[in-house]
Amino acid sequence: MPDILIAILAVIFVLGVAINIHELGHFLVAKFFGMRVEAYSFFGLGPRIWGFKIGHTDYRISAIPLGAYVKLYGDEATQSLEGGRSDGEEVPASELYELRPRWQKFLVMLGGPFMNILLALTIPFFVALSYGIPAIPEPVISFVKPGGAADQAGIRAGDKIINFDGTPNPTWRKIKQAAAISPGRPLDIVIERAGSQINLKITPSEVIEKGQKIGEVDMLPDTGLETVVVMDVNVDSPAAKAGFANGDQILQVGTTPVRNLSHFMTLIQENKDSETPVTVLRAGERKTLLVKPNIDESGRALIGVQINAKSSKVRESATIGEAAGFAFQSNYDVIALTGRVFGQMFSGQRSVRDAGLAGPIGIVGLIVSVVREEGFAGLLSLLTVISLNLGIFNLLPIPLLDGGQILVLGIEKVLSWFGKTLTLAMKERIQLAGLALILLLMVFTLYLDLSKFF
Repeated sequence: MPDILIAILAVIFVLGVAINIHELGHFLVAKFFGMRVEAYSFFGLGPRIWGFKIGHTDYRISAIPLGAYVKLYGDEATQSLEGGRSDGEEVPASELYELRPRWQKFLVMLGGPFMNILLALTIPFFVALSYGIPAIPEPVISFVKPGGAADQAGIRAGDKIINFDGTPNPTWRKIKQAAAISPGRPLDIVIERAGSQINLKITPSEVIEKGQKIGEVDMLPDTGLETVVVMDVNVDSPAAKAGFANGDQILQVGTTPVRNLSHFMTLIQENKDSETPVTVLRAGERKTLLVKPNIDESGRALIGVQINAKSSKVRESATIGEAAGFAFQSNYDVIALTGRVFGQMFSGQRSVRDAGLAGPIGIVGLIVSVVREEGFAGLLSLLTVISLNLGIFNLLPIPLLDGGQILVLGIEKVLSWFGKTLTLAMKERIQLAGLALILLLMVFTLYLDLSKFF
């Protein structure tokens, strides 16, 4: 299948599911309360360009490709945005949205964000239940990249991280996340070495990943026992001259057994200045090969092989409770990380351009990048993040968003205490102001997307 077609299908899948699960939430709650749904546009806003009708509901594609919407009979506030009523049928008062109690309207508005958050919890829950929870290695360092952030901080292989950026006993995932949002910013780190605690500072290196600038600590944790196998040998490399072959299983360097890939990299680094014996298993026979690494400009020892390391404990089976806990924690981590990024932005520690905000181009680019690198399976984790962010974003008190509609319901309730109400004209002006604000936000994020190309 051509790459362009795969990219298009990936974008349709991620955005289509995230947006339509949101609108489905509004639709289901409205139907539950017996409200009549005039239109369900599963693609686009504005005037109808194609569709079909089932019962009283017109399922359609609309002209402006900015999302999707559900139009309820009696909800006239968005009439000017959605192309008008589909027919002049008289609708029973009992089916009109506008005549329903405010608490029912509130639940209809809440239905969309609720479904997005539910989807964000459901995906990691079933993945964990089906395939297990990813084994999180303890933050015991197995490899330090020469000249990298960890090396410059004074961290060595064998050190255990016991505090990172103020978080005691952090998991490796927490360390990676904290570093990712702090490129070029010094962070406090406490390590344990030979029974003693050492306070250090590490400044994550700035790298570009999937179009975003993130921080990297330039070290790897001990991942436990792995089978380390040579997949390819570079021509004229030290490994080729030493006699390495595809399929060799690396057993030990010198007299030290190899635990995993990062341990092997460390052992080669420690013996970079001499010809080192490496024991491999080939067709059931042990062979000892002598290899003298090349040293690159950063001081890293390289022998010229591609390695495939298979861990015996990549995922751990999970009970229903553990899968639920994993799903909740995964979503909480995304929210907490997003909150920290915005905190850095408002405190001046991070520029708006580097805050990771993405507009239409950025989101599409991210989807395409993920599907190319990880396939369609990799889109599930991205769908989780996008759905969660869509659900939370829609709860913001901005007119046209669900949070704005809920705010209007609150204003109407307060006005009702004084015998007053919002007129239809006022509601339309509020919605148009919200649309203008959202379009302004889209233009701003589009500018940020385009600026990354220059």
